[in-house]
Parts: sequence; structure tokens; C-alpha cells
Amino acid sequence: MFSKILVANRGEIAIRIIRACKEMGISTVAVFSEADRDALHVSLADESYCIGPAPAAESYLNMAAIITAAVSSGASAIHPGYGFLSENPVFASLCEKCNIKFIGPSSSVIAKMGDKDMARRTMKAAGVSVIPGTEILNTLAEARSEAARIGYPVLLKARSGGGGKGIRLVRQESELENAFNMARNEASASFLDGALYLEKFIDSAKHIETQILTDNKGKTVVLGERECSIQYRNQKLIEESPSCAVSDELRGRLIKMSQAAAFAVGYCNAGTIECLLDKNGNVYFMEMNTRLQVEHGVTEMVSGVDIVKWQIRIAAGLPLTFSQDDVRCSKCAIECRINAVNPHNNFMPSCGKVSLLHIPGGPWVRFDSALYQNYVIPPYYDSMIAKIIVCGGTREEAIRKMQAALCELVIEGIDHNADFLADILSSKEFGTGDYYTNFLVKREGGNVV
Repeated sequence: MFSKILVANRGEIAIRIIRACKEMGISTVAVFSEADRDALHVSLADESYCIGPAPAAESYLNMAAIITAAVSSGASAIHPGYGFLSENPVFASLCEKCNIKFIGPSSSVIAKMGDKDMARRTMKAAGVSVIPGTEILNTLAEARSEAARIGYPVLLKARSGGGGKGIRLVRQESELENAFNMARNEASASFLDGALYLEKFIDSAKHIETQILTDNKGKTVVLGERECSIQYRNQKLIEESPSCAVSDELRGRLIKMSQAAAFAVGYCNAGTIECLLDKNGNVYFMEMNTRLQVEHGVTEMVSGVDIVKWQIRIAAGLPLTFSQDDVRCSKCAIECRINAVNPHNNFMPSCGKVSLLHIPGGPWVRFDSALYQNYVIPPYYDSMIAKIIVCGGTREEAIRKMQAALCELVIEGIDHNADFLADILSSKEFGTGDYYTNFLVKREGGNVV
């Protein structure tokens, strides 16, 4: 087992990893930008290093500075969390060359699954159903031809995409040129790769994902599914497990599909298989996330498995000590992402000092956050400032518990979306489970895309 781990991230996920390490008796190293000097993860770690100015490109994406901090501190492993460098094959490869264990899959697997075109082709070869689409588009003219063949509406997607970036919905040919240019420019700016491909747009679909753990022996266990269909501009807002749209028969298919996908790429560590479920019960592979998910806590609540600890154990070479038959997800969990935005002003990001903070509590209520009273939220990073995760014996109980938690939450000094999320939970569609990825588009009159 590792004696010291560097956490190459910030905010709530850095704290989550530090806490897991403390429980395992592992020393921790935090890295921080100049804007995060007073951040909570810096105080909680055993030691910390400043790695650059506030912009992420000069700090949390500064590979050389992070590796230098790991070597200087004597850390033998790096946990990347999610976002930033977590799915960067160059960084994973650099860790490998420096004899520092990257807590995640190998750089070659990250590269293969990070290339969405290659991932699609790999899954098709493994017999996994994928959404009808194209290979990489070389020109706008080719995009026009392929869109006509597939049939509108279509999605333009970045080969190296992630986090909802580089995606554009095209409902008719007249929209294609503008969408093509915008998606390509956004992908180039976000991922230094402007390559795009097309997929058939499946309307009224559910976004279903499975959480996998695979050890060094190739043993894959699927820890149930999560539904992530409440989204704003392809960014998830509410997740729940299990999905009320998934029957026992479908769950069995999802498990087999996920195991086949992991085997096809020689996967090792924690990962997520993201799928679309249409109204006819057809399941299509979308992508594999080769990292810890924001919403991993939902699965931890219902399965009782600490995914972060197992990430560390697997990276250290330890085998899984449980099988698929041991997985029992008998409860219901819901997560709400609390974002520092103003939902009534086009979701404008908010920053500033948290003048008052009251955290919800009670049995089976989890609040993952780096907030504290008088903390100043910087303007440089993602708007998510907290996650509330609740668990109940039934879905109805979990919904009520989340509504109570959102009512109890107080964050003054900034704008946030807690009331907006509470309204969604109170809707008839969410209550019955009859909601899809287009829920907010319809609810907001087409203003949210």
C-alpha cells in the first residue's frame, strides 16, 4: 500500500480523497493555486505545495509542477480526482515514466477511450451496441452528406470531448454550418483537438450509466446503475440510483454490456459506462469515463462500497474481495449538485464571500463540499460548490429527504441553484420518473439547450 498520495485536484473531490486516505492510514499531499491558498483541502492535507497562479492552465493543469511536487514530497502515487488531468493520457504516461503510480487506468486505455471515435469502433468490435453515427468528419461537406444519410436531428460531438463541451444539436440542415464551426472551435479551445463526428440524436432518451470496478486480474464488478437525465447544457444536475426505468432484465443486460466493455479495452480501476436508453428499451453505448465520477457518492450510498478506497487498493495491486453476486443495491439515493449560479439570469456564475453557511444534516444525508463560512469562492473554476446526497428505503422517501435537505441548506453571499433543484424534485415528471434528457429544454421553453 502507498505511504503517501498526492491529490492533484481541488475543492470537494480533493477533500473526499484526503478523507479516504486518512481512514486508510495514508499521508496526503495537496497542491493549490495562488487563488486557493486558503482552501479547505490545503488545510486538511498533511502537507501542501503551491503549483502556480490562479488560472487552471498555469496550476492544476501544470503537469511539470504537479510531478515536481510529488517528487519533492516523496509521494509514490497521484490521485487525479475528476476533471483537470484525470483523463489526460499524457499526464498518466508522465506519471508512469517517473515511477509514480497514477490512480486510474493506464495511459493507453485513457487515450483509447478518450478518443470517442476509437471508443465507438472498439465497442462495436466487442459486440456492444452504439448509437448510429459516423467516423471522424473531415469537412463541412462531408458532415452535410452524412447528416442527410443518418437523418435529422443529429448531434455533432467532439472526438476528445467531455463535460458537455464540443456538442451541438442540429435539428435541420440550415443549422449545420454554424453548429459545425462552433463545436469545432469549442473543441479546439477545450481539448486542443477540433475533430468532430456525428451521431443520430435520440429524443426523449434517458441517460443511464453504470459504475464499474475492475482489478488487475480482469475481474469486473458492476455496482448498479445511475440515472443522470436531469441536465443543463449537457451538464448533469441531479442523479439517482437505481433508475426507475431499469428493470431487472435490463439491469442484467447493462451488467453484461459493462463487463464486455471493460474486457474489450483491458480496463483496470474505477470507471463509468455511459449509455442512452430509448423509449423502446434499446440501450446504446455513448462513452466510457476513465476516472472517478462527480456522482460516485450516489452509488456508494446504495451499494455500501467506498469507491475511492477501492481505487487506491486496485492501484496498489490488491484484488477485489467481492463478486457481482455480492452487490446488493436495495436502497434509493439521490444527488443534487449545488452550483454557484443564478438560474433566473441565464445561469450566470456567481462568486464572492460566503457570509453565512448552514449545512443540512440527519440520517443518510451527505454534504460533500469545500465551503466554510467566510470562504471566498474564486471566479476561476467550475461553478459546482457542493453536492447533497441522500439515501432512503424507497425512492419516495429519498425525494422527501432531499427536499428537506435543500430547504435546510443556507448559503448567503452568493447566488446558487438550490431552490431551482427543489422545484425540479417537486415536479410531476420527476415524481413519476417520467423524465428524459430534454426535461429542462421543455420546462424552460426551449431556452436551455
